[in-house]
Amino acid sequence: MQNISFENTANAFRAKSDSELKQSHFLFALMNNPSLVKVGTSLATFGLNLHLPINGIIRATIFKQFCGGESLNQTIPVIKALKNAQVESILDYAVEAKESEQEFDHTTAELLKVIAFAAQNAIPFISVKVTGLARFALLEKIHAKQALSPDEQEEFRRITGRLKSICDAGAASNVGILIDAEETWIQDPVDGLVNNMMMLYNKEKPVVYNTIQHYRHDRLAYLRKCIELAKQNNFIYAIKLVRGAYMEKERLRAQQMNYPDPIQPTKEASDADFDAGVADCISNINAVAVFIASHNEKSALKAAQLMSNLGIAAKHPHIHFSQLFGMSDHITFNLSAAGYNVYKYLPFGPIRDVMPYLIRRAQENTSISGQMSRELRLLKIEMQRRKG
Repeated sequence: MQNISFENTANAFRAKSDSELKQSHFLFALMNNPSLVKVGTSLATFGLNLHLPINGIIRATIFKQFCGGESLNQTIPVIKALKNAQVESILDYAVEAKESEQEFDHTTAELLKVIAFAAQNAIPFISVKVTGLARFALLEKIHAKQALSPDEQEEFRRITGRLKSICDAGAASNVGILIDAEETWIQDPVDGLVNNMMMLYNKEKPVVYNTIQHYRHDRLAYLRKCIELAKQNNFIYAIKLVRGAYMEKERLRAQQMNYPDPIQPTKEASDADFDAGVADCISNINAVAVFIASHNEKSALKAAQLMSNLGIAAKHPHIHFSQLFGMSDHITFNLSAAGYNVYKYLPFGPIRDVMPYLIRRAQENTSISGQMSRELRLLKIEMQRRKG
């Protein structure tokens, strides 16, 4: 393993100009204040709902930090800049879940356009949310193992057809499909759909990836069960491992509805399961393809060290590291400089549609212990280094 230092700010911010560096520092300094984030996100939502002329402010600040553009074509300069630094992109059509069949069909059509664009521009992966293709209440009903009416059964067949058309296009265009995780109370039907797609499309190479959230205490056992299932059925189990994104919502619902909390008892337990999951995937790398989607330096280093110990090349086609665009550049660009397969999740879409995503980024950044202070510290070091 090459000596990897996440303190190397020259590598970490080599894709940023001086003005972009200052702008990121300014924005993260604002997000370091939870009260300001709470007021700011509320005002932004209020302003958009009233159609006030605030798009320009949002576009020049938080949108620029965390999104690639409002359209596919607007993402091209960002994708090129990342590629110049040996970092690939994962296109994420960051429009939140809709509720009508017409909207689901529109989202499917848009995702097919994203796949075609990705193929034309040598972009290896796109991201898909099943809740963009399916009614949340129907998934909830299936998860609860409630009987479906004939109309609902037909509705679920349409959902399966939408996802299959996306996977068909991905397989034909050599573009991987990363399926996002959802809330615990709809995750079972999502897992079932994605596993069925893996059995169809992952015979020769990984095309379809599921996502496992290790802040759930049951997911490590589930991962191990899926790896064995793939071995028995001769397909490649493709998985993105994350810690998770719905913790507060999950805990509150469990408390309100009086069922066992699905979340790990401590952050340490979540970290331990995440690292164990990564180790299981890397140790079974002929049968597994894995995205190590983490903003945690220790987890990234452990994964790189395990690869080295097992004699697995940094560029192994089944092992990928990824972080969100606009965050943890010190991990992304230092891993890419050391020769690993590294990706940025690159959301795009109209400002109004991606606002829920942006609000989550702001809220999560203030709630992740040490995230803001770490980003700020490294940005400050690089600004001082450039001054000479």
